[in-house]
Amino acid sequence: MIDRQIKKCLGQMIKGVQVVAASHDGVTRAYTSHWVSQISFEEPIVMASVSPKHDTYPLMIDSGRFTVSILASDQIMEGQYFSYPGRKFNYVAPEFIEHDENNDPYVPNAIAWLTCETFERVERFDHDLFLATVTAVREGRLAEPPLLYSARHGWRVTGDNAREKGVSIRDQLLERVDAQQSEPDS
Repeated sequence: MIDRQIKKCLGQMIKGVQVVAASHDGVTRAYTSHWVSQISFEEPIVMASVSPKHDTYPLMIDSGRFTVSILASDQIMEGQYFSYPGRKFNYVAPEFIEHDENNDPYVPNAIAWLTCETFERVERFDHDLFLATVTAVREGRLAEPPLLYSARHGWRVTGDNAREKGVSIRDQLLERVDAQQSEPDS
C-alpha cells in the first residue's frame, strides 16, 4: 500500500483526461485515463498505463492496438461514464462511443483522436505500460480547452494562460545569459 504522504504529493499532479478504447472480435471496451503520455519528440510514440484487471486490457493485447480520445472540458459526463467498468452502468450510453471506417472506437466530439499500434508491453506492478506508435489522428475540437484531472483536486478545466500575453520568459532569460557573457572577467 502506498504511503499516505506520498499519495497526497503524487495527487497534486494534474493531467489531461483521455478515453482509451479497443475493439476485438466485435467487442468494444473503453476506460477513462489520465495516464497516457507522449514519450518522444522525433517519433509519434505514446505510453498508456493500463490495469490488467480492466476489461479493455485483453482487447488491447488481442488486437495489438488501441485508441485515445482526448476529452474537452465539457465532456465530464463521458469521462465519468468511462471511469467505471461498463458493466456497472450496464452499457447504458452507447452514444458515448462511435467507430470509424476501420472499426476503431472513439468518443465523439473529443478534442482529437489517436489510433495507436502497440509495439511493446512492459509488465510492472499493478499496471502494464503499453508503448505504441500513433498511426492515425483525427482532429476534433482542437480549440476547446482540455479536461484535466488530479487525484487530490478532482476534475478541472484548463484556465488562463500562465504567462502574460506578449511576454517571453525565455527571451528574458536569454537576455540575462547574453548580459552575463558580455561582462568583463573580474
